[in-house]
Amino acid sequence: MSRSHPGERASRGSRGRGVERADSGTVPGTRTARLRRWLGRRARLRWGGEEATGRSPWARGRILAALAVLTSALLAFHSTVPNTVGRFGSLLETFLPWLGLAVPLLLVLALLRRSATALAALLLPAAVWGSLFGGRVAAGDGGAHDVTAVQHNVSDVNADPAGTARTLRDAGPDLIALEELTPAALPVYERGLAPEYPHRAVRGTVGLWSKHPLTEAGAVDIRPEGVGDGWNRGVRATARTPWGDVAVYVAHLPSVRVQFHGFSSGRRDESAGLLGAALAAEKLEKVILLGDFNGTVDDRGLDPVTTRVDSVGRDHFAFSWPAAFPVSRIDHVMTRSATVTHVRTLPATGSDHLPVAAGITLDP
Repeated sequence: MSRSHPGERASRGSRGRGVERADSGTVPGTRTARLRRWLGRRARLRWGGEEATGRSPWARGRILAALAVLTSALLAFHSTVPNTVGRFGSLLETFLPWLGLAVPLLLVLALLRRSATALAALLLPAAVWGSLFGGRVAAGDGGAHDVTAVQHNVSDVNADPAGTARTLRDAGPDLIALEELTPAALPVYERGLAPEYPHRAVRGTVGLWSKHPLTEAGAVDIRPEGVGDGWNRGVRATARTPWGDVAVYVAHLPSVRVQFHGFSSGRRDESAGLLGAALAAEKLEKVILLGDFNGTVDDRGLDPVTTRVDSVGRDHFAFSWPAAFPVSRIDHVMTRSATVTHVRTLPATGSDHLPVAAGITLDP
């Protein structure tokens, strides 16, 4: 019987242990092997396969699909949301375009859930949003127009009225409508605008400056019930333009508040009704309406106004408030027997609103 030399035995032992160490990573039950098996199972899960529970891609994600359908319903039938309690209908309509953010959010969740049902259901809110607002994304310059009007709530705490007047003047409009004028700031705006806009009509905290002569200027009473006589937020004047006489209105409707119990817009809605009545009684055919209405054109609370004039708001976003991060346009230029061809915002001023400029074609 041959005997191994001690050094040889040690060498073979070392080689054997080395083999064990090299192979230990593939021994079943080790951490590496378990990780590989788990990754293999995940890789085998495909859109056409089933989960470990046996549910197919068409059987999972039903809650996400239901949320997609609900989003579609709110977009398409927002006018059916009740406004009797908390005016939640108006609150929804104020920020209606932003409801579309639910689509990319649900898309990410559907992909993570690998739900074919949810992905298919998302086509519905995407189509509804595109139908309602897709034109506003692609809207551009409307082309030739006769006059340009600028609407701006200048803010009663604006620390730079001179700079604000300069920004508005540099845009070169024919008409400038201002709200939240204060006794201290009014002379500053008058000095800044008078050289190019010699005609003006100011009543209370609202005013109109024009390159064209203004006649028949007077206040428009849009005071909600219970508000004192010193509250003057409406003015009307006749502008003598080369295209004929135009009735120009400037209005600032009451503010709204989002509170715990809902949307506080009662006074705004009442004031909108009074403004709508004034527009209905207007004798001149051509009308230009400018103002801060504290609501969007989608808000049913403004129906007394929006049913009597046309707005480009349904074709352009041009968010004007708040100036730091605009999420809605509550500043408007609307017309009757005339056409708003385009609308855009101007650079920020010392106000919490952005100025809104609109081109207007005065129909013959």
